[in-house]
This record gives sequence, structure tokens and C-alpha cells, in this order.
Amino acid sequence: MKPYLLSLGAGLLAGVLYSLLNVRSPAPPAIALLGLLGMLLGEQMLPVAKHLVAKTPVETSSPKDPA
Repeated sequence: MKPYLLSLGAGLLAGVLYSLLNVRSPAPPAIALLGLLGMLLGEQMLPVAKHLVAKTPVETSSPKDPA
């Protein structure tokens, strides 16, 4: 979770700097970001579907064991 928060913070800082400098962000428009989200979700669908058909448990990542 920490890398995600750091990434969000860096993005917010860059956005503030761009606003202060009155320049447009080079980031793609929202529709392109939605397409990217669709690609990421689609990439995960096939492995999950294979596990459901084979009736095997789906492996997920979990936090490191604190012990």
C-alpha cells in the first residue's frame, strides 16, 4: 500500500507544480486512462476464469508475514 500512496503523493505534487507554472499536464485524457484500466482488468480475467473452470483456488498476493 505504501508504494501506491507514494505514487499518489508524487502525482499530486507534480500536479501542483504544473498548476503553479501554468502548463498543461502531459497525462493522457481520462478516456485513455479508462482504456488502460480495462486492459488491466481484462488481463486478470483469463487466469481467474481458468481457475474457476478447473475449480482450483485462485492465488492472490498477500502482505508479508510479520513474524
